[in-house]
Amino acid sequence: MSGLIYTSIASLDGYVADTNGDFSWAAPDEEVHRFVNDHEREVSTYLYGRGMYDVMVAWETAGDDEDDQPVIRDFATIWRAADKVVYSTTMSSPRSARTRAEGQFDPETVRRLVAEADGPVSIGGAHLAAAALRASLVDEVHLLAVPVAVGGGTRFLPDDLRIGLRLMDQRQFDSGVVFLRYAVRA
Repeated sequence: MSGLIYTSIASLDGYVADTNGDFSWAAPDEEVHRFVNDHEREVSTYLYGRGMYDVMVAWETAGDDEDDQPVIRDFATIWRAADKVVYSTTMSSPRSARTRAEGQFDPETVRRLVAEADGPVSIGGAHLAAAALRASLVDEVHLLAVPVAVGGGTRFLPDDLRIGLRLMDQRQFDSGVVFLRYAVRA
């Protein structure tokens, strides 16, 4: 893995959250979570929109309880070790370590950040990822497809985007979740 990677968990009908903003159906079981941890271990930097950051910042303290599952503690360690950039016009100071806020998403700045990174850079949040995909910045798309249809909500990919993808890897889990790893064709 290298470059800029858009990773997401989505319903089979292509949504990251339903019409009420709920994504509880996407919570990974231990097998899937362990797999995600192994894939995220090399990430040097996470790029988030404000909404995704507000979800992910829970990892700043998650896993601190000795009763937490090892897979939870492991992901918390991985997340805390990486740098984070939050794109927000309203956030003045982030609520996590190793995090900085940027007012606007600038494709050229992101291109330089990815080129200079010590490892893969992950972009999270459907809206921010759409901007990066439109700017031809994304090198790979990693999708965890959950066997549920939610009927509407926030789309994994925007309706007006047309890109070519080449399947590089796939894996099916006991829960029915399927991991798909694609390279974005130039």
